[in-house]
Amino acid sequence: MAFDHTPEWALPHLRRLRPVPRWRLRLAAALAWVPALAGISAMALVLAPGGAHAAALDYGPDPAPEPAGSANFPQTPGAVATGGGWWSIHGQSTLIAQGMVEAHLPASGPGAAPRHDTRESWNATVFAGVAPWKGAELWANPEVDQGFGLGASLGALGDSNGDSYKASKARPYLRLQRLYFRQTIGLGGDNVPLASGPNQMAGYQRANRVVLTIGKFGASDVFDTNRYAHDPRGDFLNWAVIESGAFDYAADSWGYSYGASAEVYAGAWSLRGGVFNLSKEPGGTVLDTAFGQNQILGEVEHRHAMGGHGGALRVGVWRSQGRLARFDDAIAWGLDHGMAPDTAQLRKKARRWGGYVNIEQELTPALGAFLRVSGANGAMAAYEFADIDRAVSGGVVVSGALWRRPQDSAGLALAVNGASGAQKRYLAAGGWGSLPADGTVAHAGDEVIVEANFGWHPGGALWGGALAVTVDYQLVVNPAYNRDRGPAHVLGLRVHWGV
Repeated sequence: MAFDHTPEWALPHLRRLRPVPRWRLRLAAALAWVPALAGISAMALVLAPGGAHAAALDYGPDPAPEPAGSANFPQTPGAVATGGGWWSIHGQSTLIAQGMVEAHLPASGPGAAPRHDTRESWNATVFAGVAPWKGAELWANPEVDQGFGLGASLGALGDSNGDSYKASKARPYLRLQRLYFRQTIGLGGDNVPLASGPNQMAGYQRANRVVLTIGKFGASDVFDTNRYAHDPRGDFLNWAVIESGAFDYAADSWGYSYGASAEVYAGAWSLRGGVFNLSKEPGGTVLDTAFGQNQILGEVEHRHAMGGHGGALRVGVWRSQGRLARFDDAIAWGLDHGMAPDTAQLRKKARRWGGYVNIEQELTPALGAFLRVSGANGAMAAYEFADIDRAVSGGVVVSGALWRRPQDSAGLALAVNGASGAQKRYLAAGGWGSLPADGTVAHAGDEVIVEANFGWHPGGALWGGALAVTVDYQLVVNPAYNRDRGPAHVLGLRVHWGV
């Protein structure tokens, strides 16, 4: 397969797919990990005496006041900083090391995934915010990133490391991942207390409210959230488990975009809408800031109780408008030119639609379950996320309260990713997508992923923060729809620290 058919964002990484000596990985991880932890810890300890917002996160059962959401973005946005001060600062650092062995790998070429691979990714984030007036919040999230996903995030639709990025680098680099303004307008109802956390002020919010957000943040920060499967730094790792697989949400290579969202909370119902920039090139590092390529999203949520146990149902739809391509047009182009089909040659202004259903349900005080079903227009190639046209994922999460360690947890998830008939014809003709790297896929089948993990929280404070260690195993059958490949076995270790 020639480089002409390689996804644009993948070109800088293809020559790095040779195995990296383990001593180099361990040394790089250690050197990057220590100063970042020390820096964030020192900052938190210096600030702690001056305000209530430097308290460590509570990773245990949800106490009152209501805890903050994931390590990325609060699940319950719109905290009014009443009585909680006017500033907040938190930090996190996450190291993920993974090793993979694939039983059968016939594919070859410059973009083919390696049969054996060992990779690590690391990041450290500061969540800094101020509340200039009642209901207003301004947040900035500078972050240092380093490392790679397995195979430089090539070779599977459900990538095994949801915290790694397509724009990976061997050396640590600094980016401002989020910079946004949020205004909350109370509409009445009870005052709900909120604990200080990442991107969440301590204080109170009205049960009924309007939340407006504008700036640089992630579409997945607001849409398709799920308390059991949404945060690769705290729960599951696989891309196809922590998000709806066919949700091709607007984002750059790191998962963020410029945009705006509006949320209305009224009783048991919530309604969300948003508009975000697409990247200039599919899955690229540069966003189309002129909104010439954009995505519009909508979501309705209903919160309920079944047998005294809380749950939520979310239904979302999205529409992307940009320089898109049809699979069948690419196949015809390839036949006319005597080449493998290439969607990059045929992009033109078009629209692509999709939607998802997202369910979370507590079953007992120590057991929760989730389910996602999603689909998209399979006649057209995905633009940002992954070449998944239909997907189903679900699983269960068990609290360590069952074995008298309530801060520990265990999870089991299953994801099935499918391709449309048009995409299967495209792959059979030798076309490349945004993530698969096999070239010709003559016998396409559904990609099936099983993920199991166990999270251990040693308890107490480490450098002023909470430490969590997670062991993770993933089984991938028919990677990138290729029945001639796999299965692949992935073993991972995640070390997360937050303050």
